[in-house]
Amino acid sequence: MIPALKPGDRIAITATARKITYPEIEMAVQVFQSWGLEVELGQSIGASYNYFSGDDALRLQDLQQFLDDESIKAIVCARGGYGTTRIIDQVDFTQFRKNPKWVVGFSDVTTLLSHIHNFGIESVHGIMPLLFPKEGTEASIETLRRVLFGEEVTYTVAPHKFNRTGTASGQLVGGNLSIFQTLSGTRSDISTDGKILFLEDLCEYLYNVDRMMVHLDRCGKLANLAGLIVGDMSDMIDPPVPFGKTAYEIILEHTGKYNYPVCYGFPVGHEPHNLALVCGREATLEVNDAGVRLAYK
Repeated sequence: MIPALKPGDRIAITATARKITYPEIEMAVQVFQSWGLEVELGQSIGASYNYFSGDDALRLQDLQQFLDDESIKAIVCARGGYGTTRIIDQVDFTQFRKNPKWVVGFSDVTTLLSHIHNFGIESVHGIMPLLFPKEGTEASIETLRRVLFGEEVTYTVAPHKFNRTGTASGQLVGGNLSIFQTLSGTRSDISTDGKILFLEDLCEYLYNVDRMMVHLDRCGKLANLAGLIVGDMSDMIDPPVPFGKTAYEIILEHTGKYNYPVCYGFPVGHEPHNLALVCGREATLEVNDAGVRLAYK
């Protein structure tokens, strides 16, 4: 169990993927400081190597340093984009496994969260500093604070016409659909059997969504779930020749043959309302005609 944060703790902000400047995360630093936390910035913040926040060696060194430093109680990834997968296999998790700490992020950081899951260590899928604070993010930031500081969190969500009712219990796993499905066959791949999978994505062609769902099904990632949470599928792209289905309809097609509960429209993903989820934590998902409830055991 990772200790809850408390005022006076030190946290670090690093960028494992796309480049980012300090002014873009300054508001997040101020928010963390208002929580009583001391904030240390990695060398990757403000660094630039083409698209990335420094070359692979710098981003790896940055992450490695904070994983090994026992005085750092949480590592917050500054933004997504692309790049975490390029360094994940070079990271030494030896000290981290002995002294685990919170790792926070989403989108491209799905690779890191899934990799950590295989160690039996929890992590947080939640809002990142680039998005602090923008209109509509207040609940996202507050749920991140509550999770990190060990406060009780229960979510209730309105019903959706595609929901499949039922109750499920299991560990929460998942993240960005595009990233999650590429982990198959790698050291970051995880088992989804008996777990509650959540998925979200941004700016994908609808035929790509279909391909990815087919891939997950062929890999056996969908058959034995305890439950499925479908988050935001934001700014999906229909090709010039229309695909004929929305992202939700595509997911419904590929999961309709199974019997576990499914909820759609859960506020997780690339929208301002992005609730913090604890990956690896046992949770209960209740889906009924009145709506959805997600609570940790």
